[in-house]
Amino acid sequence: MSATTTAGSSAHDEDRHLKQRLGYWSLVATGIGSVIGSGWLFSAMYAAQSAGPASLIAWVIGGAVMLSVALVFAELGMVHPESGGLVRYPLYSNGRLAASIVGWSMWVTYIANPPTEAAGVVQYASSYIPGLYRGDELTFLGIVIAVALMAVFVVVNWFGVQLFARSNNIVTAVKVCIPTLCVVMLVISGFTHSGGAGGPGNFEAGGGFAPYGIGAALGTIATAGMVFAYTGFRNIVELSGEVRNPRRTIPASLVTTILAAIVLYLLLQTAFIFAVPQHLLGKGWSGIDLDSPFAQLAMLVGMTWLYWVLIADSMVSPSGSGIVFTASNARNMFGLAKNRFFPAWFAKVDERSGVPRRALATNFLVGILFLLPLPSWHAIIGVTGTLIAFTFSIGSVSLVAFRRAGVSAAADRLPGMSVIAPFAFIVSALVIYWVPWDELVLTIPIVAVGLVWYAVTFAVQRHGAGELTGGIWLVVYLAVLYAMSAIGDFGGAGVITSPWDSIIVAVIAAALYVWGTQSGVAYLRRNPAVIEDMREQRRARGHETAPTDASGPGATPSPVD
Repeated sequence: MSATTTAGSSAHDEDRHLKQRLGYWSLVATGIGSVIGSGWLFSAMYAAQSAGPASLIAWVIGGAVMLSVALVFAELGMVHPESGGLVRYPLYSNGRLAASIVGWSMWVTYIANPPTEAAGVVQYASSYIPGLYRGDELTFLGIVIAVALMAVFVVVNWFGVQLFARSNNIVTAVKVCIPTLCVVMLVISGFTHSGGAGGPGNFEAGGGFAPYGIGAALGTIATAGMVFAYTGFRNIVELSGEVRNPRRTIPASLVTTILAAIVLYLLLQTAFIFAVPQHLLGKGWSGIDLDSPFAQLAMLVGMTWLYWVLIADSMVSPSGSGIVFTASNARNMFGLAKNRFFPAWFAKVDERSGVPRRALATNFLVGILFLLPLPSWHAIIGVTGTLIAFTFSIGSVSLVAFRRAGVSAAADRLPGMSVIAPFAFIVSALVIYWVPWDELVLTIPIVAVGLVWYAVTFAVQRHGAGELTGGIWLVVYLAVLYAMSAIGDFGGAGVITSPWDSIIVAVIAAALYVWGTQSGVAYLRRNPAVIEDMREQRRARGHETAPTDASGPGATPSPVD
């Protein structure tokens, strides 16, 4: 039996304690509740700072990328619904090396989310409570209050998925109404020029539509919080083991979430551009620096009542998102413990609540550490946004490997994946490359720590060389992206200029996608017990699907579409 399947039947037994109580509307509320967090409060300003009105292009590209990635994970959630699935799918398709790199990076990005949301709440609150935020970071008092908020996120999740779902449904309803109201009123202010708002003329002011070039707009996709804003859809997949009728509800809720997010963020960016008074653009869009962007714009255009509504919502929106990510990352750590990347002690689900409480408490303690070296919303996003984009890549590889090795049933296959899967992989690579080198380099120590820890587990657990071969391509993928960024035109040495640098990255990514999928198919065929293990888990949870097109891992590969 493969080392992968020796994660232990006891770990799989813990899945039985998870409660399958989430339906379509709860999943949509989970997705949209994650999307409408602190991202909507800050991303429009930081995107405008970096790219001006051209930030609208970045939102469209980012949304298209996220939709393709969401469709990939929709099929994975249909094929094998499992809580913590995002760190489990790479294990099944490519072995422990790939799963450890992706799982570690994903855990870091998730664990940073509750501190990010808490920091967003406190940063907005500094508009009316002095002493919380100074310069560009939280004060000691601000950090203490942020930690207290994170503790509230944990308490809401502590008592079960049903309490989480009910509270999140209510919070999400409020969170949708407030940004919509903000968009309508600020756009109106731009057309009426109330209070000096710039209106449509702002598309020409401050240096024109793309004052810093299209390249700057592309770079904002990861660094201005766009990927962070969209990425809430992943929480639907993370909770897939607790879903009723996953074949129907997972893809429907994912598509609903992404389409709603694209529309909302385009409208928010437009409203921000319209509402900025032109006298603030004397130093260009990069000179716009507001602690509480939308609330302060409401005050500047004379809408005091909207200012106070937004200040109140600045507590609700990030807190709701923080609650969802707190739930999801507990499942993430639970999955990593089942992978044996973390100690098995974390692969424990409380029988009464159906919650992995040990993981929940540990994530809270580790999350506090993010507030110390990175005590602001933008500082945390600048580092984790790139890692988020990186973790999207492996889904396309796992999907195709499952299809070609005969894991996926025909009923669980979405149309068009022969195009969508490679597109999602290649564009995810480009999003990472478009991050300026001086910001991308900050992720190297984080990835290095994960590789070192994997080396320790490899030696102690004696995985064997077979667990390495399925993931070597991923190490090369990372090395190539870092090398290209260092010599490319996005903050690098400029040895290769645009657009040739992006074209080269896309071609290399396509080649690595082929290598990754072939490695995945080979890994699954060498380890038929992995496929049987997945089927046994589905049967145990009542999620078994129709027979696959292939008779087994050694059969003729199933067509990709």
